[in-house]
Formats: sequence, structure tokens, C-alpha cells
Amino acid sequence: MLETGIGRAHNIAMSTLAGFTLPGDVSANKRYWNEDLIEPEVEVTSKGTMRLPKTPGIGYAVRRDQIEQPTVRRNNWSSQRTAA
Repeated sequence: MLETGIGRAHNIAMSTLAGFTLPGDVSANKRYWNEDLIEPEVEVTSKGTMRLPKTPGIGYAVRRDQIEQPTVRRNNWSSQRTAA
């Protein structure tokens, strides 16, 4: 998932932090994907800048439909401990 928009969104968020000097991949989604796992798309302006989302968290919504569609197997994990 790190090569998708989910990882990219985290890289963009970290890149905005004061003192952060070594960003990861913050290029546009279309450079690698026809459809990515986040919305809105990451776009780079003609000036080489990005408009950052103002929504909480990583700033982008995860497109769960894009994750569910190719899924062939699933496992649900519980954080509750059972008594022995």
C-alpha cells in the first residue's frame, strides 16, 4: 500500500511538517495509476506545487471499493483478549 495514494498521502502530510527535509514520493497519482486508492487525486500544478486538502487525518478519503474489488481472501482480527 505504500506505493499507492495511501502512502503518498502520508508522505505529503509529513512533508508539511516544520523541519522535515527528506520527503518520500509526493508525485501526482496519474504518474503511476489510472485509478488510485484515495480521493481526491493528488495533482501537481504547472508550478510544481500541490494544493493540500484541509480535511482531518491524512487529508484524503480511502476508496475502499478499490481495495475490496480485487480482494480474494479476508481475515478479521479482534483486539479483544479471551480468557484462557
